[in-house]
Amino acid sequence: MNAILLVDMDYFYAACEEVRKPEIKGKPVVVGADPRGKGRGVVLTCNYIARKYGIRSGMPISMAYRLKSDALYILPDFDYYEYVSKAVMDLLRKYATSFEQVSIDEAFVDVSGKAKSDDEVLALAEAIKKEINTRLKMPCSIGVSNSKLVAKMACEAAKPGGIRLVRQEEAKDFMSDMPVGKLYGIGRKTEEKLIAMGYKRVGDLAAANPATLRNAFGVFGIEMHNSANGIDESRVEENGEVKSISRETTFDKDTSDREEIVAMIKRLSDAVVQDVKGRGMSFKVVTLKIKYPDFTEHLKSKSLGHTSNSVADIVNTAVRLYDTYIDGGDGIRKVGIRVSTLIKSSGQRKIDEFTS
Repeated sequence: MNAILLVDMDYFYAACEEVRKPEIKGKPVVVGADPRGKGRGVVLTCNYIARKYGIRSGMPISMAYRLKSDALYILPDFDYYEYVSKAVMDLLRKYATSFEQVSIDEAFVDVSGKAKSDDEVLALAEAIKKEINTRLKMPCSIGVSNSKLVAKMACEAAKPGGIRLVRQEEAKDFMSDMPVGKLYGIGRKTEEKLIAMGYKRVGDLAAANPATLRNAFGVFGIEMHNSANGIDESRVEENGEVKSISRETTFDKDTSDREEIVAMIKRLSDAVVQDVKGRGMSFKVVTLKIKYPDFTEHLKSKSLGHTSNSVADIVNTAVRLYDTYIDGGDGIRKVGIRVSTLIKSSGQRKIDEFTS
């Protein structure tokens, strides 16, 4: 029996914070920039309680603050989220015939051959959901179908915290009345163009002339038509190794204060190294990223000539790059640190270090 699960961790960053700070559970939680009434940056995620007040991921943090000023606003801790993610993914791999991590909080789990009926597949989904909740204290939603596309769409329908099975023969009817922008893989601009062409619902797209879509969108038009008809033959496959690790942050105010910039470089470097060590890796190349108030970016990289997992190596290299190449006279909006040319070394840190 062919069976694919899409497991999506609900409000992941905020849920991570609820795990290590149980006292905040039941309160509106927003992870993102510090608002202070005029915050810059956006909401990375928020729990469902915060969403009742109209707060949404991607919203300017200042707007979220206007909607609910007494919500709990928490600065993101990406290294912690990465380690929680690794614990989730390690758990999911145990159930998989094949596995594909899609993002930090989402993965396809192919359980083909491990179940002989829909009931057995649903039992596996329930077991996964229960183990994630019991071991990691995290909520998730799970979509189940015969293809990645329909499993993804089923997962969206399962939120929050549910499990939804959509059989392949049910897929077309299941998606038919959905707005065309809900179809997996369709972005905002493509949605606008499709609506302008008269395709408002997924069913409209499914009934369209494929030649018309090809003329308008090229090969992607045919892919969209297939998707709208529930056709997806892509396989669940493990992605390759991560090629780089980075962290960046936006200052509350544009700054040309070297001391403040260097302090941020140190903080970001420490977060990057925790991630590097957590993955059991070392790096060779350090990149400094600077964004100016007009949103232009400046990137400078330097090879160390040796492998490292040292905070000092990143800080020293990044500061030299800053002093040599960066003009901060008119102020800097954002700074970022990236390491690349990653090599597997040894040593893995565990989620217990963050939750004890």
